[in-house]
Order: sequence, then structure tokens, then C-alpha cells
Amino acid sequence: MLVLSRKKNESIMIGDYIEVKILAVEGDQVKLGIVAPKSVIVHRTEIFDAIQEQNKEALNTNVNLLEQLKKK
Repeated sequence: MLVLSRKKNESIMIGDYIEVKILAVEGDQVKLGIVAPKSVIVHRTEIFDAIQEQNKEALNTNVNLLEQLKKK
């Protein structure tokens, strides 16, 4: 893991097209601005994890449905 220190209004670049900018620091919260091409999907980790879990559940459902269809 790369650990960087940044101050308000400073930023980092990820590759050539993604910029992460520090917008504000308020207590123990940091507000980030992310500039990225529309083709780059950006999610908070908890949302990303929920999407991954739903995808796994959907995959299992499809397998179960296929097995049910095979039995018919």
C-alpha cells in the first residue's frame, strides 16, 4: 500500500487520467474529489462490496435455476 500525505487542495494522479483531490478535512473526515473518465467506475468500498455480493447471489440463483430446468 502506498501512503501519501496531502493537504487541502492538493491532489494525486493515478495513471494519466484519474485525479484524486483533497477538498476538505473536517475532524476525522476527509472529502475527496475524483476526476476520472466516464468509463472508469468509482464506488465507495461498502457499495462495491454490496454489488459484488449481489453478483455472487445472482450467479448462484442462475445456477440453481439451470439445475431445476435440467430436472424437468
